[in-house]
Parts: sequence; C-alpha cells; structure tokens
Amino acid sequence: MNPTFWLIASALLLVALAIIIPPLWKKRDVQETDAEQRNVKIARDRAADLKQQLAAGVLTQQQFDEQFQELESTLVDDLGSEPLAEKNTSQGRWVAYVLVLLLPLLSVVTYLHLGEPDALQKAQIRQAAAKPANIDIDAMLSKLKQRLQNKPDDARGWFMLGRTYNYLKHYQQAADAFAKAYALTGENEEVMLQYADALAMANGGRMTGKPEELISRVLERTPDSIMSLWLAGMARAEAGDAQQAMQYWRRLEKLLKPGSESHRELQRMMAAVQPQSATANTQQQSAKASAPVSIAVQVTITEAIKAKINPDDTLFIYAKALTGPPMPLAIVRKKAADLPLAVTLDDSMAMLPNMKLSNFQQLQIIARISRSGGAMPQKGDFVGKQQLQLPAVPASVLIVIDQEIK
Repeated sequence: MNPTFWLIASALLLVALAIIIPPLWKKRDVQETDAEQRNVKIARDRAADLKQQLAAGVLTQQQFDEQFQELESTLVDDLGSEPLAEKNTSQGRWVAYVLVLLLPLLSVVTYLHLGEPDALQKAQIRQAAAKPANIDIDAMLSKLKQRLQNKPDDARGWFMLGRTYNYLKHYQQAADAFAKAYALTGENEEVMLQYADALAMANGGRMTGKPEELISRVLERTPDSIMSLWLAGMARAEAGDAQQAMQYWRRLEKLLKPGSESHRELQRMMAAVQPQSATANTQQQSAKASAPVSIAVQVTITEAIKAKINPDDTLFIYAKALTGPPMPLAIVRKKAADLPLAVTLDDSMAMLPNMKLSNFQQLQIIARISRSGGAMPQKGDFVGKQQLQLPAVPASVLIVIDQEIK
C-alpha cells in the first residue's frame, strides 16, 4: 500500500477523534431545567397519538380511557415531583475509550474490505501510461521510406512522408514528397494545400508562383476553403496586391467566428495592408481610361496528354477574372490538332462592355481540351492554367496543358 495514503488516513482519524473525544471526556454539569414544560409537551403528544389511534379503530373506547387515565396519573406525578438537582457527572467516559480503540480499527477493516488499497499506485500507473511515448521519428521515417521504395504508387504514404518532413522542418523534402502525392491523387485539396505550404516554406516563406497557383485551384473548387483564402490573401499581400488580398480576407472574415484567435489575427493582417489597398484602389480607378489590354498566349501540351486526345477535340483558350464573375472575358476556340499554337486575347472579344480584360487586375488564362465540345469543364477534360497580373509588360503567357480534370 502507498505510505502516503496511510499518512493522510491517520491524519484524518486524529482530526475526527480530536473533535469527538473532548466533549465525552470532560465532566459535564447537568441541570434539568424546564422539566415541567417538557413533561407537559410529552403528555400532549401522547394524548394526541391516543386520539388518532382511537379514531383509526386501533384502540377501543375502553382501551383509550384506560391509557388516557394512566397518562393523566403519570403527568400528575411528574408535575408534583421536585426538579432534579444540579449534579456533577462524568458519565460517558467509557464511550471515549471505545471510540479511541474501535474507530481506527473499524476504519482500516472496512477500507481493506470495501476499498482499493492500491488505488493511488494504479492511478500513477495509468497517468504514466497516458503520457505519450517518445516517438522514434528517425525509425518511423526510415520504415516509411522503405515501404515507399517497395510501393511507389502509395499516395497516402507519400502524403504521410511529406507531413513527417514538414514536422521535422525539412521543407524541400516535404515538398518533394507532396509532389509525389499530388501526381498520384490529382486535384486533392488537402494534398494541394499541404504541397503549396511546403513549397512556400522551402522558398523562404514566399507564396507567389506554384504555391499560389495550387491555392487558386483549390479556391476554384471550394470558394469557402478557410485555409485557401488565408494563404491566397497572404500570397497577394506578398506580391504587393493589397486590394486583392483584402478581397480574399473579407471573404474569410465572414467564415471565422467573431472574437476567436484566428479572427483577431486576420483583423491584424487586414489592418496592416488596408492603407496599401486604399492606395491601390485609387490607382486602379485612374487607370481605367488606359489603352485596351491585349494578351499574347502560347499553348503547348505534354506528350502524356497528347497521347490521350483526338485531333478533333475542341480547344478553348480564354481569360477570366481570378475573383469575380465566372464567365470568360475573352475566348478563342480551336481544335486540338492545332497545338502547339499562339493566339491573342483582347478587349474586343468582351461580350459585355463592363466585362473587358482591362477592367480587372488579376486574370487567369486557361487552355482546356474538351472531348464533348462543351463550354463547361467536365471530368476527363485536359487543362492548363496561368495567372497574369495587369498591367504586365509584355502581356504574354505560356500555358502547358498538363492536367486531367478528375
């Protein structure tokens, strides 16, 4: 048994005895005062009880009369007697001896029979077992890498490897592992966001380029992705596009719980870029009267995708606002057999006067091969994308069709 338990139990017993024994041990002065009132009250209670028994049929009238007369006689005798004289007594000391001996003994016997003597030790064992064991990261990493050598198409394994490298802050190795997972899973949002984050960390925290492209793809599929909106705003703020960053973060602000730590952090970030956003907005308003936009687009295709298409498949090349209306701002329609090719997108292709390329600062240029010829992207289509920040000099992009829509 645990010594700590016995120390605590002994202390509690001593406290209990210290409270109980003194009143029993010391001599007490007994003064029977108000005896007459007490006897009268007892007699009244007894009389009431006899009446209830008579009414309930428990006693006959004769029994009631006999017991009531006896009660009256007893009361007369009590009231006629002298009050008890004050006396000094030590009666009850024997109880103190009994308690001192029996209370500890009964407590121990009862606990041993009903209690759990090893409870403290068991609790300590459970607490120790609940603590996380030291994980041998190196051994786990080695085992995972060996498994992936034997099974290189294990997308979940590559994802786990990327997470492990990320935990170890080996960001370039994490990005390489996530790239493998991305190649195996395609447009998996969790993989894409982790891949983008690892790429950014490996590049000194910079989000522009491939990380931002991955984040934009996630936002196309899930416009309310909290992590995507957060990272997309950071990428635009890093690129100096405070106005676009604010647009992302205002959308994110509506999704966060007011007063939460994430909400407060977002507000601090927005406060930091808001002055830049106001300046950019003024500059954009003054630039609306500038010359029309014309974008030179070169489109190529990978050999792997080329082997999967038919020459008569429809090729759409179009531009749309990165954030804003989903309809194209300018579009060209060709055949897959025309690849590789170069086209020009400009303001003259706008379907509405206020939907020109020059009315938007952040554009996405897309080349998509459609087997069905439909204007809406479908599963099995092949696509390539590139972002363009206006004004750009020269306004040109190179798009490689290298992805299949899953």
